[in-house]
Order: sequence, then structure tokens, then C-alpha cells
Amino acid sequence: MAPNTATAASASPAKKSGSAPEKKYKCQFCNRAFSRSEHRSRHERSHTKERPFKCLKCRSTFVRRDLLLRHDRTVHAKDGGIPLVAEGRRRGGGVQKTSPVSQPPKPSITIDPATLEQIEASSDGMVDLETAAMLMTDFQHKAAAAATGQVPPDRAGSDRSFSPSRGSLLEPPVAYLSGNATLPQMPWDTLVSSADAKHHPGFGTQDGLPPHSLPTMMDRHSAVGDSLAPSLHSLVHSLPVSGGSTPNALSPFPSMTGPVSPVNYRRSPGPSQALTLPKAPQVANDMERGIIVDRVKTADALGSLPETFQLPSTIALNRYLSTYFNLYHHHLPFLHQESFKPTTASPPLLLAVLSIGALYTFEREHAFMLHVGSKVLVNQFLQHKENFDSRKCPLWAMQSTLLNMIFESWSGDPKGLEWTCSIKSLLANMVAGNRYQLKLRTEARQPALPSREEWIEDESCRRTYYAVYIFFGMLTLTFNHTPAMSFDELDNLELPSSESLWNLEVSDEETWRRNLAASSVLTVREAHDSLFQGEQTRYSAFATRVMINALFLQVWNHKRTFEALQDVLTEYKLRLALETWETSLEVCEPETIVVPLSTPQKGHPLIFNSMAVYRNTRARLEVDLKSIQEALRYHSSYEVAAAMTVAREKVKRSQEMNKIVQQCFECIEIAAIQGINWVAKTSATNWSVEHPLCGLDLMVILSLWLYRLEHDEEPATEAELAIYNKVRNLFDDDAIDAFGKLSSTVARVWGNILDGVVVWGITKLMGESFKLHSQALVGYEDSLRVAKDQPIHPMPTKALASVGTAY
Repeated sequence: MAPNTATAASASPAKKSGSAPEKKYKCQFCNRAFSRSEHRSRHERSHTKERPFKCLKCRSTFVRRDLLLRHDRTVHAKDGGIPLVAEGRRRGGGVQKTSPVSQPPKPSITIDPATLEQIEASSDGMVDLETAAMLMTDFQHKAAAAATGQVPPDRAGSDRSFSPSRGSLLEPPVAYLSGNATLPQMPWDTLVSSADAKHHPGFGTQDGLPPHSLPTMMDRHSAVGDSLAPSLHSLVHSLPVSGGSTPNALSPFPSMTGPVSPVNYRRSPGPSQALTLPKAPQVANDMERGIIVDRVKTADALGSLPETFQLPSTIALNRYLSTYFNLYHHHLPFLHQESFKPTTASPPLLLAVLSIGALYTFEREHAFMLHVGSKVLVNQFLQHKENFDSRKCPLWAMQSTLLNMIFESWSGDPKGLEWTCSIKSLLANMVAGNRYQLKLRTEARQPALPSREEWIEDESCRRTYYAVYIFFGMLTLTFNHTPAMSFDELDNLELPSSESLWNLEVSDEETWRRNLAASSVLTVREAHDSLFQGEQTRYSAFATRVMINALFLQVWNHKRTFEALQDVLTEYKLRLALETWETSLEVCEPETIVVPLSTPQKGHPLIFNSMAVYRNTRARLEVDLKSIQEALRYHSSYEVAAAMTVAREKVKRSQEMNKIVQQCFECIEIAAIQGINWVAKTSATNWSVEHPLCGLDLMVILSLWLYRLEHDEEPATEAELAIYNKVRNLFDDDAIDAFGKLSSTVARVWGNILDGVVVWGITKLMGESFKLHSQALVGYEDSLRVAKDQPIHPMPTKALASVGTAY
């Protein structure tokens, strides 16, 4: 029970002048006491987790008004909006009214009056249309289909809307945002179990699943459909999406930094105006869907697909195609979007594309069903093709296999990863055979330039090889797997072209040849040698991603040798190459296309992804965390957390380590500047999977480095204190009080970001691991000290590994 503060105040004797104030206001949750009631109230929020002050420009919340004001000054000052001002203070914490401030005119935007009234009611009238637009920006990744008119007609007349009684205006009301959307446990070995088969409809009906099984796509309460209140559809339609008539993806307001905000591309000297990406491929009508059904049946000549396999409805197909090409494709653009036609694409490749598209709409059952269908068809083709020859292996087989391996590797299921490892050599063999055929084709054509169709075919091959190379590099980075492809295999291959040329639309062959002749051609070997010679190199955004992958694998290979500690020359060359790669970003080929994704850094999303790998590569030169990467293979969050905490001896304190910690700080600073909650809700669909995978090492290093500063007897240097304070300034006082020391705070915040919204199951595993790691950083040293005050204390770190075996 809370003490009667009024009685205590009247019964206490008068204090003598000059004596310390009496701490008569005791916390009702712990033994701490305070001299002022407002201090007690503020402290008790660390127990109740109440954060009443909400930023209307992002998702951040605060326990004190002054922290909100500081956040607005430091984070949103660059947005150019109206800054918050300190209001007249009232004792007792009463409601304060803002003085009227003239606001600049904003673009007109259509919004349903009933919805606006609900939004205003939920926030005491302190919301304007800009805030409503920001709310819908948060849902843009679920609105791509609706913005192109693909919302099921039966939902158009629904009266579902946002509840005005929810606690926070910007807190999404949909279930998958408040919980953890993860992939189900998948029976990888048996593909589809007898129990699962009951949930998949047959080819007979078109509208989806039968009434006695899973609901149809039109009727089921999917994450996409439920998240969109029909009364806000007018606002959704006002936000342009890639492929629409609007020539860019600009947000209605400059201060918005959500998924529909554009990347600030520079213009190339070629085209006179910015180019838009082709519209995401779509299925025009039910007749085209019938063609796809027939093609799938034909591909399944042996009848290997389950009888209950069902191709989703036309509306669902278009939704999955939109999410793949609008949200995933730009991070690994090896498919030619303009020439990809659902009715003519190979059925296994189409199903693989649809499966990843379904992941991005959080329809996991359909994602799994489509993925299994693609795997079955590819296996059927490979196993029953007479006299199989990798040189005659079609490109679609390689691309389908790659997407299926990506699906399983990041699914969060250890069996999926084991399957990927079992066929890595098969995919590498496909690349080798197809690359040899490309070489013969190119040599036979010289010196003539290829036609546009020939170039698209050749460039599709090259981009697929590089996509496989990058994927294998990510397996090495995440799980410490030996790469299945070496750099030498791509030695004299041309680097990928710019995205502008890749998506260029031309009316005649002469214009095409002129544009092709004006483009720069550089091989992997030439770019590699230039980096190691310290020469800035100009190449495309995709090539930037390829080259940092090559440098990462060289660092990984160097560090696994016994001579690495003595081989100072090789390490110097690697550092020089990494520095040259970073400076080469200044001369990277500018892109003139606009994609419906935004990144905190200028340039194509591939540049943003490359920077994540760059920071991880720099860290690998100093810290060896392969024990954590190997623990990740088995997908036990307890074992991963135990490996994280035990690795604290790997993190040293030195001047060189300070540079690495600076890279780690930049990683979490990006999330802090964008808004921690905002990133947790939107980065899963807006950023690539590289960011959580690369950030794991960086956040482990940062948390353990902070832990050493907090516990080492050696005093911190000025440089270390400067970095420590920069990290500390990212969090308010109450966040530190709630989670313990700064090291624990960093780990827990990063864990919350990773499992805020889950597209790929691996991020859920990493999020849980960081939360356990956060508990261990507090409990390992402090468990004995707090045992007297708390009957249940955090689990000691040494026990984590043993618990993981029973998890």
C-alpha cells in the first residue's frame, strides 16, 4: 500500500534551516524516497512504464515535458516544421493549453470527416492533418495494393475504423504490429504435412480457401486489410506508389520520413528528367489467373504438388506482386521488372516471387504454401531432367532456387537453414555453368553491341550471379559459413549496370545503342585492383554492394588464418581498400529513378545496405565474434544470448577500438534520429534484411564496450567518455532507470527494434537474444548485490546456455 503522504507531511517535525530536505514521499513500488511529490511521481513512472508526453512528429514518448522539448529541438529541428515551445507551467500537473501559433499553409488533402473527428478525439484536439498523414505513412507498406485499386470490393463499404479510445494516437491498432509476426514452424523435411494439407484448397475454386478450412483471401482478416480503415482510403490514394502516374514518390509533407518518402537521388547527365520505375507486374483478370493455373499444372507433370495446393485469388496475386517489386526487389534487383510477366514467367519462379511478396503482407500461411509449391516444381525439374548439365540449366531455375534459399535461410527455422546449406554447391554449380555459356555468347557477338533484348538477357544473368554471391556472403556474415563461391569465379565479369540503364525505356534500337555506348563498363577485377591501389572508382549502386561484399569476404578469410595477427601488410591493404570504397561513394553513378522506399542516407537503397555491410566489415578487423555467429545456426535465443555475454573478453579498449565503437554508435544513431518506435514499426518492410543481420555484431560490440567502461577499474579516457556520452544522450533518464545501466539499455532497445514487426523470422530470434543479453548484463554482476532486496533476481548469465537446451 502507498503511504499516506498527507498524514506524513503534517506529522513530520519542522526542519531546521540549512538541513537536508526530508525524504518523506516514498515510492509505492520500492524503498526509494523523495523530498518532493513530483519527483516521486516521476520515479514511479519507471515502474509503471507510463510515458504521457508524446511527440506528434514521430513515435517517441517521454516521461517529462522537458525531455519532449529537448527531443523536438535535437531531432526534428532539421525538418523545418514549427518547433515546440515551453508552455506555461502549472503546479499539480494539470492540462496545459498551447498558445495559438500561425502555421504555414499545407497542401490540401482529402480525408473523411468522421475519421478526422475520431483522430482529434483520441488526442484532445492536438492533431492536424499532417499527423494523420504521418499515421497513414506508417501503414504505407500495407497500403501498396489499396493505392492501386486492389482492395477487395466487399471491404469498401465496411465501417471499420480506428478506435478513439486507444492510448496513443500513433500506436497502430492492428494485431501484427502490437505483437510479433513470425513465420510458423515449417515442416521443411516433409514439405506439407497431412495436417497442413487440410488448410490448402485445391485448384478447383478460384476465390481461395473453402469455408471449412482457412478463410478465403476475400474474407480472412489479413494484416493488410484490417490495417486500412476504408474511411481513410482517400488519404491512401493521395500517397503515390511506384508505378503510378505520379513521376515520383514524394510525401505530402517534407517532414515525413516514412516508407513513401523518396531517396534524394542526384541526376545523371543522361536523361533530361527523372525516371519512374515500371509498374509492378500484375494479373489483369481472372482469365490470366486461369492461364497461370494451367501453367502450374503443366509444370507439375509428375503430380508432386499436394492435391490441396491452391493458387491465391487474383486480388491476392496482385497484392503479392506489388509488395515484392515495391518493397523487396530494390534490395536485390536481379529480375527485370518491365519484362517480368506473370502469365509467361516460369511457374517455379513466379511462385517464389509470390511467396516473398506474401511475407511482406504478413500472410504467412500463403507464403509457406507458395514457397513449398516453388520448391516442389524446382526439385521436380532438376531431379527428372535427363542428362542434367549445369551449362544448360535455365536462368529461372537459378533464380527460383536463390529466392527459395533466401526464404528458408532468414525464416528463423534451423531446418530451413540446414536445407539451404545442403544445396549451396548446387546453386554455385548452376552459376558456374550459366556463366560459361554467357562468356561464349558474349565472345561470339563481339565486337558488335548487343541489342536491347540481348543485353537484358545478359544483364539478368550477371545480376543473378551477383545476387547469389551477395547471398552467400550474408550467410558467411551471419552464420560463419564458408562461402560457396570465390571472388575468382567472377574475375572478368562486368559489374552490374546502373539502375537507370537497367530500367530504361527506349522507343527504338538506335536510342538504346547510344545509351549503352555512353555507359561505363568495368569488370570486377578492375574495380578490385583500383580499391587496393587507393584509387576512387566509379560504378553503379548495385556494383557498390558487390564490392563491399568482396571486401567483407576478404576480411573474413584473412581473420580466419593463423598468420592474421602477424600479417600487418595484408591488414593495411584491407584497411586502405575499405577507406577507398567509402570515398568512392562520392563518385558513385547517380541514379535518376525513384523507388517507393526511403533511407536515412542519400542515394539508392543499395547504398544504404552497403553501408551496413561496411560498418560490419570494419568491426570484423578488430573483434572476432564467430562464437555468436555459430550459435545463431541453431536458433536458440538462450544460447545466442549466452554467447553474446561471454564474448565480453573479445572487446578490448584501445584507440582503434574507439573507431569501431564509433561505427557501432552510428548504427544505433540512425534508428534514434528516425525515431526508435518508428524504426521498429517500419524498417522491417522499408529496409533490407542486411541491417538487422549486420547490426547484430555492432550492437554486441557496443553493449559489451559500454559494459567494460561501467565495470573496469581502469578509468575511461577522454575519447571513450566522449563516445559514452554520445550514446547516453540518445536515451532519456527514465529509459536508463528502467533498464539498468547504459550497456543493458542499448541491448534491450535494439532487441525491441528487431522484433517490433517481423517479416523475416531471424529478426525475432535476434530480438529475443538481445533482450536476454540485456538481462544478463545487469544480472551477471549485480545478482548477488540485489538478492537481499529482490526475492527473484535476473538469471545469471552462466545459466543461460543450459536453459537453452530445454527451450
